[in-house]
Amino acid sequence: MDIEKRLESLRRILKENGLDGYLVTGTDPHQSEYVAPRWRTRAFISGFTGSAGTVIVTADKAILWVDSRYFIQAEKEISGTEFVMMKLDTDDPDPYQWLEENMEKRARIGVDGASISISLFGMLSSRLRASDVTLEATGDLLDPIWEKRPDIPCTECCEMEAEYSGKSAKEKVEDVRAFLRARGLRWTFISSLDDIAWLTNLRADDIPCNPVFVSYAFISLSKAVLFIDKKRFSDKKLLQGIKTVFELRPYEDAEKDLKGLAKGAGYYSPEKTSEAFHKALSGKSNVTGRDITTDMKTRKNEAELKGMRLAHIYDAAAYVSFLARLDRNGKYDEIEVSALLENERKKIPGYLGPSFNPISGYREHGAMCHYSATKESSSEVNGHGLLVLDTGSQFEFGTTDITRTLLFGDEATEEEKRDYTLVLKGHLALSRQKFIKGTRGVQLDVLAKQFLWQYGESFYHGTGHGVGCRLNVHEGPLRISSALIDVPLEPGMVTSDEPGLYKEGRFGIRIENLLAVKEDMTTEFGTFYSFEVLTLVPYERRLIDLSLITEEERKQIDDYHKRIYSELHELVDKDVLKWLETATSPL
Repeated sequence: MDIEKRLESLRRILKENGLDGYLVTGTDPHQSEYVAPRWRTRAFISGFTGSAGTVIVTADKAILWVDSRYFIQAEKEISGTEFVMMKLDTDDPDPYQWLEENMEKRARIGVDGASISISLFGMLSSRLRASDVTLEATGDLLDPIWEKRPDIPCTECCEMEAEYSGKSAKEKVEDVRAFLRARGLRWTFISSLDDIAWLTNLRADDIPCNPVFVSYAFISLSKAVLFIDKKRFSDKKLLQGIKTVFELRPYEDAEKDLKGLAKGAGYYSPEKTSEAFHKALSGKSNVTGRDITTDMKTRKNEAELKGMRLAHIYDAAAYVSFLARLDRNGKYDEIEVSALLENERKKIPGYLGPSFNPISGYREHGAMCHYSATKESSSEVNGHGLLVLDTGSQFEFGTTDITRTLLFGDEATEEEKRDYTLVLKGHLALSRQKFIKGTRGVQLDVLAKQFLWQYGESFYHGTGHGVGCRLNVHEGPLRISSALIDVPLEPGMVTSDEPGLYKEGRFGIRIENLLAVKEDMTTEFGTFYSFEVLTLVPYERRLIDLSLITEEERKQIDDYHKRIYSELHELVDKDVLKWLETATSPL
């Protein structure tokens, strides 16, 4: 069934249900950023395959909203369909403003109650009500027209080794209970999949590249319930172990059982819990906020940091082996380049797979900052050009995310070297900055953009996102960006440092390392933090314009490269060692 036929079928269902429009959020019942094939509703109805976007379908309109990461990709993917693209954070109206301005009075808009959070549903309902438009939580109206829809995933669960989790599931449950007691609360309900994986010390493979499993968790002062399919546990010892901490109930019983479990004052996250649970959580004495486990999870303990460091050392050994063997004057395509790196990673002990689908963009594709090559789109990598390679790994003990911009062919142009160096200078400035306790990401964001701004250039994606430990490569609540997010950076948090520059139709540049926040010093003015650089892969020397580099920056690069050599020289083959010596020699 093609897009036009799907739209026709959906419109027939809307008419049968007396609805004037349908909102598709593209998420799952757990408000996940990346979703299992079962819940790829946005891609099903529109053809757009990016990880973020909103769809509205009415009797005569089909509109897709995307942010700046996906302007180019979305335009290509919806080409030839009825869909029209709207650009977020531009003069275009956002989806909710569009509904306010374009729907007639007493219009009814449907949305799958399982695929919209309580907070978003409440906010949007209130806004639309002012325009005499009603938002209604419906069932999944795409389900009847989705032929051969994938099942709810049920992959095997395994346990995170105690050496790298640092705390048992029982201890984590007790930490949650301590939080509840301190606030006079009796229970909490958790929908967020990476929070549940962290809490239980379990991992699975329900969402590609995200080692999580579809489930819900309920914790009271006396009971801990995990709503999960028991078929996930072929390891009977693991099953018995998890049963000593949690009572196991069927996943599909969560909504029904919660009404009987959530007695007295409780706590939940309206941003992470779907509207389908709203009635069961509607007690007047309940308290809402970020999931209790989210703040615990983002502050990595020493065992988790140990695993993250090890993951980055091993990943770097694979990466430099890939770089050493890559022929910069050879002929490849974009998929081939990322596959060569993947082949090196597969040789590393403890490697589980990618932490996200690789971004390998050559020349103009590099200007699409979240471009993902397909067999149809994969460009030939041949001759002069820049390639943005953004990849990551899941290991048994940690997660990586790294971007390097690689030069193929002959010498870089002056513009390419200047732009790369300006991006690099911002990347270096952020990583070496000391900052006082209580600093938010928004206060650091300009450090990565300052040099680009001096030349009238910039980028519009976030500078840094949190990263989980053998968990999701995008982890909240930490973020370094221009967004006013009230989350201070704290020791143990891991963030990316990834400024970039994108010149549409020509080339892109991005440089990304992962950083761990650590305590640095305490003075009469307070406690100060700094960053530990986890990533250990050399920068692209042929793209550095030394005339733009200060002595401080030169020393920072040389010290970083010296550390890379020290960590990796005993882990790589002889043919790679010679390349590594050159790549890490002083500028």
